[in-house]
Amino acid sequence: MNIIKTLNWRYATKKMTGSKIPQDIVDQIIEAAHLAPSGIGLQPYEIIVISNPELKAKILPIAMNQPQIVESSHLLIFAAWDNYTTERIDNVFHYLNKERNQPESTTMGQKNFALGYFGKFTQEENFHHAAKQANIALGLSIAAAALEQIDASPMEGFNPKALDELLGLKEKGLRSSMLLALGYRDEANDWNLNVKKVRKPKEEFVTELK
Repeated sequence: MNIIKTLNWRYATKKMTGSKIPQDIVDQIIEAAHLAPSGIGLQPYEIIVISNPELKAKILPIAMNQPQIVESSHLLIFAAWDNYTTERIDNVFHYLNKERNQPESTTMGQKNFALGYFGKFTQEENFHHAAKQANIALGLSIAAAALEQIDASPMEGFNPKALDELLGLKEKGLRSSMLLALGYRDEANDWNLNVKKVRKPKEEFVTELK
């Protein structure tokens, strides 16, 4: 399937069957997120992968009782850094230089830029920046899932503080930003399956400046 046909195939799945997705396909979807671009290459987020039914059941009321939470095969939680710290930025560049077998001085200018840039903002502003970076990975996960004909429902309707507490994210310096339920559409019971896909007219979506 080409990407346009694939994205026309996908929709906001409201009911899933609960059937398990093969692990190799889940791995591919996660790898797409892993390969996503991010500002200065910092990748300021992590993905929590949940397949445990008991844990998904605990998340259900936190996520407005949306059925995809428990009917999914896997629930991905995109958790952004709560702040850009010197230690985190240092660690990113140290790892980069180690993997490329190059001296730390190679990226000193880039690292100092990152430290200076994020040092100007509040912790809350930095979190929102990190969450936007996580959304890039979220989008690629959705596309990668569709290419494998796996349904993926992104969800922002949840109580992040309650979810962070349940999963102990604060202790890790993380805050949940988005959920992504992966599974298979329940064709017999999903009212949204055969609803026409509608997007705003192209002339309202694209402005070309020539």
